[in-house]
Amino acid sequence: METIYNAGSGQAAEFMSDREIRDTMAYAKAHKADRELITSILAKARECRGLDHREAAVLLEQDEPDLREEMFRLARDIKERFYGNRIVMFAPLYLSNYCVNGCVYCPYHARNRSIRRRKLTQEEIRREVIALQDMGHKRLALETGEDPLHNPIEYVLESIQTIYGIKHRNGAIRRVNVNIAATTVENYRRLKEAGIGTYILFQETYNRTNYEMLHPTGPKSDYAYHTEAMDRAMEGGIDDVGIGVLFGLETYRYDFIGLLMHAEHLEARFGVGPHTISVPRLCPADDIDTDDFKNCVPDEVFYKIVAVLRIAVPYTGMIVSTRETPACRRKVLELGVSQLSGGSRTSVGGYVQEEKPDENSAQFDVSDRRTLDEVVAWLLDLGYLPSFCTACYREGRTGDRFMSLVKRGKIADCCLPNALLTLKEYLNDYASPSTRALGEQMILKWLEAVPRERVRENVSRFLAAIDEGRRDFRF
Repeated sequence: METIYNAGSGQAAEFMSDREIRDTMAYAKAHKADRELITSILAKARECRGLDHREAAVLLEQDEPDLREEMFRLARDIKERFYGNRIVMFAPLYLSNYCVNGCVYCPYHARNRSIRRRKLTQEEIRREVIALQDMGHKRLALETGEDPLHNPIEYVLESIQTIYGIKHRNGAIRRVNVNIAATTVENYRRLKEAGIGTYILFQETYNRTNYEMLHPTGPKSDYAYHTEAMDRAMEGGIDDVGIGVLFGLETYRYDFIGLLMHAEHLEARFGVGPHTISVPRLCPADDIDTDDFKNCVPDEVFYKIVAVLRIAVPYTGMIVSTRETPACRRKVLELGVSQLSGGSRTSVGGYVQEEKPDENSAQFDVSDRRTLDEVVAWLLDLGYLPSFCTACYREGRTGDRFMSLVKRGKIADCCLPNALLTLKEYLNDYASPSTRALGEQMILKWLEAVPRERVRENVSRFLAAIDEGRRDFRF
């Protein structure tokens, strides 16, 4: 019997119906040339209330130059409305690359004998975090392989406690996001109690048949358990979750639709969609060759994916990592990306000492190898406002409270002041002289754009206090 599609179901087979995805792909292809429909979808999108997965799939099919440019222009407009020119900065921190899974696209897979296995001690974590603080980072994303022996939940919880406890000079990690394997409701509850920001888990691909071929062994091979992980995280009290796929494992159309269906499912069942969506593309790493995969996504298609995602889920943050080149990152920043990593290392212990080529423990090759200061200067030069803000998490603006503010366009009342204050901290404590000069000009320009006079006066007062040595003001 064919499974019935039900966005509000807690069962992966129902909220991630293969039949619904394939029907949507067929519908989008059949209506590719229907200008009247496309015009109506774009008109709906201009209201900034989002699109459903079928409407978005129709836009993704568009290759006509005028329609493509109209979509890109709309994506830019929507991003400007919800996020302005702010770009939130973060860095990944790899704790361990021990893993028991057999994922064929990841060098951490259990059969890989060439990669150097490593797990950080708490003292090594401390040194890594100090190195990250000395760059200027305030927000981390913890990464580990899945290994119940080497990387149990207790190790992750202890590591979070260690990270939050490190204060070095003016440095402090104020938000720890966690990207670890699917786990139980009780373990998600423990992560919430430890004070994590966002729980992040990539689906890799929503195609169950392909998923099971790509994950032949290990706990991750259980498609339903993995796909339902965000439901358990929500049940455990984590109301900020981040989803994503690894584009290139499956046809991009299939996983694009799956991403939006997953977002719709979380909205239908819990009243709040994902806090972030990540859009990594398959790239080479250790014993992984992208030539072995037939669905790699070219740049022009990738740009369209980002633009249509921004149109479809205007209130959801979008993340791109250092997998992408500086040129690609520049383009997707225009089209919808709101969070960016900088100065990243994807090896275990790589911030304290960069590895030699024959000692590789990295999960993937980094394409953007610039330092954080170089990335910040680049953003400023492009007219963006780099933000190291973590205020919403610490002020309790998470989950449905955060989304309500975003959907009503009110979150910017906090975001611009907080971005200015955290950029000022970065400039005073970590920036090179040239980056500091660029940043001070940016602060002066955007201070005048703070809409409420009382808030603007407070921002000015806090900026002066930062010059006097005080830190951690927030709205």
